[in-house]
Amino acid sequence: MTVLPEWPAGTVAVLSTGAGAPHAIPVSTAIRRGDTQLAFALALRRESLVRLREDPRCAVVLLAAGLAITVHGRAVVERELERIAVVRVDVESIQDHQSPRFEIDAGVAWHWTSEEAQSGDAETRAAVSQP
Repeated sequence: MTVLPEWPAGTVAVLSTGAGAPHAIPVSTAIRRGDTQLAFALALRRESLVRLREDPRCAVVLLAAGLAITVHGRAVVERELERIAVVRVDVESIQDHQSPRFEIDAGVAWHWTSEEAQSGDAETRAAVSQP
């Protein structure tokens, strides 16, 4: 696989960083920005952001209906806003974990617990969508 597939908005990804012991966190804002680029937001206080600045190598796992991949690449902090950093990953390779022996039926089901959080998410996704 050499091109990023599409995935539904809100798909929970798992970002793994190095710069020390492996560190993995869920990310709900991952978007496809083309065949070889994805982006997401991280809160400015996140340990993952500190690690990516020290060592930009990362892996992003995406699991959704019909999709099971790990993206390997290098992260670039494009810009910092009031409470988030917009992070772009330039894809170096994509591992496709699909197999004829199983299918992924669905990703993680989740929802916002307040209108304020939902509104903030819409603002964050708009920021991440713009290079």
